[in-house]
Amino acid sequence: MKIVAIANQKGGVGKTTTSINLSTCIATRNRERVLLIDLDPQANATSGLGFTPSAGTSLYDVLTGGASLVSRVLPTRFDHLSIVPADMELAGAEVELAQADDHLTRLREVLSQLRGAAVYDYVFIDCPPSLGVLMTSALAAADELLIPLQCEFFGLEGLAKIVHVQEQIRLSGANPDGRIEGIVMTMYDGRTNLSRQVVEQVREHFPDEVYRTVVRRSVRLGEAPSYGQSIIEYDKASMGAEDYRALAEEFLARHR
Repeated sequence: MKIVAIANQKGGVGKTTTSINLSTCIATRNRERVLLIDLDPQANATSGLGFTPSAGTSLYDVLTGGASLVSRVLPTRFDHLSIVPADMELAGAEVELAQADDHLTRLREVLSQLRGAAVYDYVFIDCPPSLGVLMTSALAAADELLIPLQCEFFGLEGLAKIVHVQEQIRLSGANPDGRIEGIVMTMYDGRTNLSRQVVEQVREHFPDEVYRTVVRRSVRLGEAPSYGQSIIEYDKASMGAEDYRALAEEFLARHR
């Protein structure tokens, strides 16, 4: 089982879109058993898969010691995809966990319950767009970090920050084996020099980490979550569906 944190402290980079669609494509196309954990109090991954966020369904009680992880796992309409929803209570976990001595490793301990059970092949964690306790806990719990990166100048600044934080957590001993699995270039517009230049710069500095697949800017990708659907449900013939199917294949090829 691989635990993959999908994270970028900058909002609006396609993090949740990647979490939803990569999870869905892997679960449906290759029949791997996938668990998607929504760790963002905004619960966009939850609503994006058609669930209504409601109190008492997130990892809040699990992280604060009042519930089991298994009790929070829900099936989705896809046979091989399950989800742990998010709700606004997770915002409170930021405060409570920060006061605990083991705040960095609490989520890691919770997810260790899954390793022995061999229920899932992949666990994806959709992280909040901040450098708070929830994100750093996810980085400390994950085997790998997947970074969605918008093809814009400010995306480069954000990349440096998330890479630095991941390295700090690794060196702290909280997750010495954690590594950057890959960087996914999102919102790519081949008609602009800027998009091409950003991709070239990132590939120059991270030649082994950047995925060959780029996710192109797409109106359909933006529309799908409002219907509670992944892109392969909303418009399976769309450019966005094509890109995320290709990304899923490349992700799996890296892990074979």
